[in-house]
Amino acid sequence: MRKVEVVPPNPAWPAAFDQAAQAIAVALDDTVIAIHHIGSTAISGIYAKPIIDLLVEVQDITQVARQNAAMTDLGYQAMGEYGIPGRRYFRKDNAAGVRTHHVHAFAAGTDQVRRHLAFRDYLVAHPAAAQEYSELKRRLAQAHPTDIEQYMDGKHDFIQAIDQRAAQWSATKSAARPSTSSS
Repeated sequence: MRKVEVVPPNPAWPAAFDQAAQAIAVALDDTVIAIHHIGSTAISGIYAKPIIDLLVEVQDITQVARQNAAMTDLGYQAMGEYGIPGRRYFRKDNAAGVRTHHVHAFAAGTDQVRRHLAFRDYLVAHPAAAQEYSELKRRLAQAHPTDIEQYMDGKHDFIQAIDQRAAQWSATKSAARPSTSSS
């Protein structure tokens, strides 16, 4: 049973992401297109579980498994799709057995990539919604300190609502961008 811990924002999270991203880029080699910091540690000023979430966009998702040994050498456990079709998931614990990193690899440009990035970008652009999320997580962690399932279930409706708002916001934002094509 894992303790549900939500902590104040930590200015070291971006550097921890950068360090992990550099190592993962080497481990996954030339299949990597981009590595993004996602999850609550990517949103400035909010409480979060102190776990760095990385979203890795790859050219060919089927090639990721070939790099499992390299990821294992970095301390990650390869979990396969782990409940999300088209994903390759890795997790890492520190020496004390405390989870420190999640890596979610998807083929570049998929709906999952767009969803995760829109969620993050929406909360960055809407600080009031980010604070609402922060407070919800704090309340849930206090109410369910040893039950990650209850904690996750408690966030579900909020996440679904933000996903919908983020998708609409992202589409509107994309539609408002001027065309860069030339005649």
